[in-house]
Amino acid sequence: MSHDEREPAEPWFEDVAPSSTVGFLLRYAVPGMVGALLLALGAVGVGWLPPLYNFDAYPLIADLRGNVGSWVARGMVIAGGALVLQSWLILGLEVMRGTVRDIRRLWIVLALWCAPLLLAPPLFSRDVYSYFVQGKLFVSGMDPYSTGVGVLPGWFQDGVDPQWILTPAPYGPLWLSLSRGVVALVGDNAYLGTLCFRALALAGVALMAYYVPRLAFHCGINGAKALWLGVMNPLVLLLFVVSEHNDALMVGLMVAGLTLVAERRPVLGILLITAAVAIKPIAVIALPFAGLLWAGASSDLRRRILRWAQTAGIALVAFFGISAVIGTGYGWIAALSGPSTYTTWLSPPTALGMIVGGLGDHIGLGDHTDGALQVTRVLGLLLGGLIIGWLCLKPQGRTPVRGLALAFLAIVALGPTFQTWYLLWVLCLLAASGLTARALRVVLLLIAGATVYTLCETSATRGPYFGWNDGLAMVLTVVVMAVAIFASRRERMLLLGDPVSHGLLPEDPPSQSRHDRLVMRPASGS
Repeated sequence: MSHDEREPAEPWFEDVAPSSTVGFLLRYAVPGMVGALLLALGAVGVGWLPPLYNFDAYPLIADLRGNVGSWVARGMVIAGGALVLQSWLILGLEVMRGTVRDIRRLWIVLALWCAPLLLAPPLFSRDVYSYFVQGKLFVSGMDPYSTGVGVLPGWFQDGVDPQWILTPAPYGPLWLSLSRGVVALVGDNAYLGTLCFRALALAGVALMAYYVPRLAFHCGINGAKALWLGVMNPLVLLLFVVSEHNDALMVGLMVAGLTLVAERRPVLGILLITAAVAIKPIAVIALPFAGLLWAGASSDLRRRILRWAQTAGIALVAFFGISAVIGTGYGWIAALSGPSTYTTWLSPPTALGMIVGGLGDHIGLGDHTDGALQVTRVLGLLLGGLIIGWLCLKPQGRTPVRGLALAFLAIVALGPTFQTWYLLWVLCLLAASGLTARALRVVLLLIAGATVYTLCETSATRGPYFGWNDGLAMVLTVVVMAVAIFASRRERMLLLGDPVSHGLLPEDPPSQSRHDRLVMRPASGS
């Protein structure tokens, strides 16, 4: 290997940013911080706060949650989201051009974007209150896997969405243990509980920020580009930091585990992935791809089967050990069907089932929507399972990281339900494993569209009804976001195609060599 091809000691840290740190932060961090601050202030007015608090004692909060004030708060959220998205796109143009490559500076920008959101009430979702009351169930000696939070008095006062009061917890034992720890720490104070859960979400984001560039390096992808696309995008701020979904910790542990397996520390890596499974069981999909990483690109079928068996053995021992120590039992298996009871047009199998059921009712066959939903959902899961099996058994031509990204994409597209934060299971893996220029533009437009959709949900976060003012708020959101995205030539260049937008691909012979070392080859004996 020549001197030019030699890899530096920490090759995923590349510091070639041309400007001073202060100038860099003023240019890229401050606008996003202002947007995040507007989001935080708006969340006071239209975010989720438990009904038990007397808002009249706090005039500013009471004003923002009043009829006129809620419109001001909505405007803050919309403007803040638009500013965060625009700041991210402006930074992205420089990252994609290669003029910003310093990962440490990007970490600082991400931290500063997150800082104004630390104390904000939850926004866009109230799932965090379900986490809190499930912890209360556990502390009370009840089984969250067989009992809904509705058995506890005052569940609504703690902020839980009524649609989940009878639903058992669909989370892993490690997450329930963390929820129990939060309740033991803060007692009955639901708002302090949300701050603890935000700290857990931020820990997940920190793991993503640290390990995605490292994983990208092993895949031959520029770490700064992967960090910008996979971790700094506005959906992470909106859905992991503000909404506090436990998916953040799951994804962080999973990416950390994959990176360690790629760095030839397979046992520790598999243990971290198993911890992710113990947060949300959907992370189990990562284990066979971790086995492929461990086996190596040129492994034969026998070696792959051996590594899969070893991966399964380590994961089973660790998972059942976690369950035994925490004392949750194995009721999480039956509880996994809980979220599938939620119907949304964003899930293709669910949408197809509702369309078939509606058409049948319209032509006089009766209302068989529930039956149609069961059929289309089962077919979607079967197809998703077949795709995942094919990606595992026929991995040639792809890195295992790319295979896992496609597997999650299949589950998101074919699963019985869909939530916008499920996209974040996929984005960091796509960013780390690489994207063509066309695929990058599709992903950027998807992120922009999902951000607009998430901000439109702002109009539904307050009050149990949908009125004309909610529709007007959604129209306003779309208009403001369209202006933020397309008014500037810089954003149009990045989103619609530009000579600098070559995608996330290996950029030099050493990175191409690293990428090639992970691309799976046909297994002999298969």
